[in-house]
Amino acid sequence: MQELLTAVETAASESKISKSAAGHIRSWLTEDRYAPYRDEVAKHIREQQWQKLDDVFWTIIPFGTGGRRGRMYPIGSNAINDRTIGESAQGLANYVVDYAKRQGSSEPLSCAIAYDTRHQSRHFTELCAGIMVAAGFKVYLLDDYRATPQLSFAVRHKNCDCGIMVTASHNPPSDNAVKVYWSSGAQVLPPHDKAIIEQVMSCQEIKAVPFAEALADGRVEVVTEEIDKAFLDAAAAQAFEGPRDAKILYSPLHGVGAAAVMPLLERDGFANVEVYGPHEERSGDFPNVPGHVSNPENKAVFDEPIQYARSQGIDLILATDPDCDRLGVAAPKTADSAGPWGTFDGNQIGSLLADYVLCKREAAGTLSADHYVVKTLVTSELIRRIAEDYGVRCVGDLLVGFKYIAEVIDREGPDQFVFGTEESHGYLVGQYARDKDGAVACMLMSELAAELKAQGKSLHSRLADLHRKHGYHKEALINLVMEGSEGMAAMQRLMKAFRETPPKSLAGIAVKQIRDYASQTKLDVASGEKSALSGPNGDLIILDLDEEGNYVAARPSGTEPKIKLYVFTRVSPADSQDLDAAGDTIVKRLEGIESDMRAFAKENS
Repeated sequence: MQELLTAVETAASESKISKSAAGHIRSWLTEDRYAPYRDEVAKHIREQQWQKLDDVFWTIIPFGTGGRRGRMYPIGSNAINDRTIGESAQGLANYVVDYAKRQGSSEPLSCAIAYDTRHQSRHFTELCAGIMVAAGFKVYLLDDYRATPQLSFAVRHKNCDCGIMVTASHNPPSDNAVKVYWSSGAQVLPPHDKAIIEQVMSCQEIKAVPFAEALADGRVEVVTEEIDKAFLDAAAAQAFEGPRDAKILYSPLHGVGAAAVMPLLERDGFANVEVYGPHEERSGDFPNVPGHVSNPENKAVFDEPIQYARSQGIDLILATDPDCDRLGVAAPKTADSAGPWGTFDGNQIGSLLADYVLCKREAAGTLSADHYVVKTLVTSELIRRIAEDYGVRCVGDLLVGFKYIAEVIDREGPDQFVFGTEESHGYLVGQYARDKDGAVACMLMSELAAELKAQGKSLHSRLADLHRKHGYHKEALINLVMEGSEGMAAMQRLMKAFRETPPKSLAGIAVKQIRDYASQTKLDVASGEKSALSGPNGDLIILDLDEEGNYVAARPSGTEPKIKLYVFTRVSPADSQDLDAAGDTIVKRLEGIESDMRAFAKENS
């Protein structure tokens, strides 16, 4: 053992591994809780796999906006493996048990668990189930690949105290994760999230009942058919009346979506829906999507489906990510499906769906000034303008993460909730779940496409109408990937630079104001004066430009090693009548802002 510890110290002194990695490796070599992994750690040390050891040990994998997510590797505090997944489930169990005691509850505890098509998802599911059962929970299991919104629904439907979804959403095949849910069906929020993290970080012993034993004696109960039926009923209840004559091509992108989307579209009256064959196989390798990254935000996933759709007279292409909580859309630019096609980004889909739902609710007489839509701070302000045009409120000062939208629904009142959206292709209507739902979004988008088809219009022309009315809005996302310990240091330097030495102008437009949601302050760039900022507390900075509706937001990702830069541009309705000219202005502005932001990032990271 001393030989191994000495080798680690020497590697750290020679900068082959970081000091933080050396500390975590020492713990895994010497502490009893890591005994099952000691031989594998020793093997890596003897083989001098220092880069790999630094990658998987330089930090402790955190809980972010979507839970604990990362690359799978059999050892490491910064990897997804039996230890880090086990700690997550044990920490959740410990906290919920303690919370119930403090609330004076003597009711039996329960947890819903589901999983998707990723590698080891079933294995991690059985591990989590065994841990929850050992802690005294009844586990309700969706015993097949199922969608994340179905897990959110199951937590509510079965009145569970918590829930676990084993998925890494749209991450690469190398990754997996757990998303942790509270009794509301939403992902855990403050103060529960920090308290659970404390339990996870201090976890010494992981206790688990063998899964087969728990299943045999009923402590794990399979509820797949029950939840499938109830979820379908609840989601279908969100439909609106109207035409259903649309030919639809659907891609699950090798994920779970077909089990939720296809029955829902059939229930809603769409008889001409086809699953795109090359993406139909449920596989964690995501074999037939570009780069094996199954993400409907990526326009490239639509390239081959569009070619097929043009030859088949298809009106609409829908795609959901592997756990079916996000929606991507492509459609013909005119009423002719054989002509040019285009995709929509998350803000554009959100704008179209918000307008559709509000229009239908207004026509039905079920809309009032008490109703509201919800969006995050990095979601297009076009959503707000659409909502206000219909006379409803928009709650839009939220940090990134659909859990914050869910929190607003329960705080402001579910009965008045109309629509929730975030720019990363997440959408929700109704009260049946507290997480974004790709299946119900597919249904609503299909209804809108069919209605526009009956009018001889396209989704693109409808979006153009919204731009003429509310101003031409265009957004862009810049991902600055910064991996490993060096990447984390670079991210911290860049966020510090945004706060202390921000750019004076972007694309030739002066930076007027800096909103720092971590320090809760606003900085007037010209005068240097600071004032209080109202809004949520989190690591988010917004640079407001000296032209209304134009700004840039910067935040470290909560699930991936990157800083995300969100660029928002707008020209006024008066300048949006000529959409081609407005589009040219916006494109040049976006290009200029992106170039300036990348230069600033390179200089300051």
